Amino acid sequence: MKIAILPGDGIGPEIVREAERVLDVFADEGLPIERARAAIGGAGHDTAGHPLPPATLELAQAADAVLLGAVGGPRYDTLPRELRPEQGILGIRKALALFANLRPAMLYPELAASSTLKPEVVAGLDLVIVRELTGDIYFGEPRGRRATAGGAREGFDTMRYTDVEIARIARVGFATARKRSHRLVSVDKANVLDTSILWREVVNEVARDYADVALSHMYVDNAAMQLVRAPKSFDVIVTGNLFGDILSDEASMLAGSIGMLPSASLDANGKGLYEPIHGSAPDIAGQDRANPLATILSVAMMFRHTFLRADLGERIERAVGAALRRGLRTPDIAGEGEAVVGTQAMGDAVVAALRNG
Repeated sequence: MKIAILPGDGIGPEIVREAERVLDVFADEGLPIERARAAIGGAGHDTAGHPLPPATLELAQAADAVLLGAVGGPRYDTLPRELRPEQGILGIRKALALFANLRPAMLYPELAASSTLKPEVVAGLDLVIVRELTGDIYFGEPRGRRATAGGAREGFDTMRYTDVEIARIARVGFATARKRSHRLVSVDKANVLDTSILWREVVNEVARDYADVALSHMYVDNAAMQLVRAPKSFDVIVTGNLFGDILSDEASMLAGSIGMLPSASLDANGKGLYEPIHGSAPDIAGQDRANPLATILSVAMMFRHTFLRADLGERIERAVGAALRRGLRTPDIAGEGEAVVGTQAMGDAVVAALRNG
């Protein structure tokens, strides 16, 4: 099992370190895990002058899976766009053809009080957002900035999808729904956008091959509202890059904290890049305050989707649950009167539960 480790910036190295300790447990049990590290994002720019150095990309291409921390920080904000840390993420997704992003949002019972919604609304939440990752307005051309005839400054981006791209991600959505409750909601803006009209047409065409899955459609503005009004009405959502980016961050707060949500970005063959959905949080970097659970749960997704070891993924998830049942809370998920622990202590608890479970 060849894993490329890309810690990144800010809290990235701290949370990845705790996730690697989970890998250490399985390595001690005899699992053949091979790891190599490289820089990405701001760290890539610092070491090699580019957010995705050639050596990093080469390592990622040779690996079976990639574990990534987070990228970015204010000291890189003045760099040209093509050299900013986020371009490392976009670049590696494109180079590895990672078109399908899976973002589960599950609320652990122990964290019901940490959600921004009332416990009775959100208790039992368990949904997955399937987001297309290599198309849409983030990659569409033409894009840029220019001066208008009247002298005003104008910025422009292009939302663009082909039927092939839409059908490919739709199949991932339907396949995911088949493994769960056989319900799929496709989110678009077909009342306004031509791109979304095509999206809906193609999703309906793909649905003919999945007669056992109940498909419904929802406009993105309504989906955003329903996620906070009746989140448990959703099971699997499939949507485009822009809408998926926004909705998955919204869903993260339903689960108590953005520090709780893992993600998997997959190619057509199951190779994946696994990372927490949160950012680099440079304001708390090095302070032992970051929540490592989303990164640890990303490792669980790695074993499920790339290495096809759902048993190990379940062990990790149970260990996280055990740590939460002990009352351990990092600052982002701590309620009033609850004891707060640091990044390493939370990692200690998960590792101990793994070794004892």
